[in-house]
Amino acid sequence: MTNNSDGFIVLISVVIISVLLMAVTFALSFSGFFSRFDILYAEYKEKSVSLAEACADTALLKIAQNPNYPSPSPNPVNEDISIGSDKCTIISVDTAGSQKTIKVKAIVQKSHTNLKIIANSSDLSVVSWEEMPKF
Repeated sequence: MTNNSDGFIVLISVVIISVLLMAVTFALSFSGFFSRFDILYAEYKEKSVSLAEACADTALLKIAQNPNYPSPSPNPVNEDISIGSDKCTIISVDTAGSQKTIKVKAIVQKSHTNLKIIANSSDLSVVSWEEMPKF
């Protein structure tokens, strides 16, 4: 009787160890799979930030070329700027006293970047450059 119960204990031990090893392997493979998507989303966010910054620089250039930009159209501007195969949007350019507030946005896949830039009207020196959660 001892031989049968010893064999049963060994068999159950092997099954339990196999299940544990499969669970660990499964968990590790899924963590690698999902970390790949985290890296992809980080790349989309980086591209979105770069697009929004390019849009902000374009708005500053347009203001330098025409201090009354976006006249004659009223705010919001909502001007799409194409950069390669992507695009960003100059949402608005507001003038308050001696400063201009520029709002731009860019979307890459589902990564959104909204920037608010405050610059001096006289020399376009940047006072503030920050990412906003929403406009």
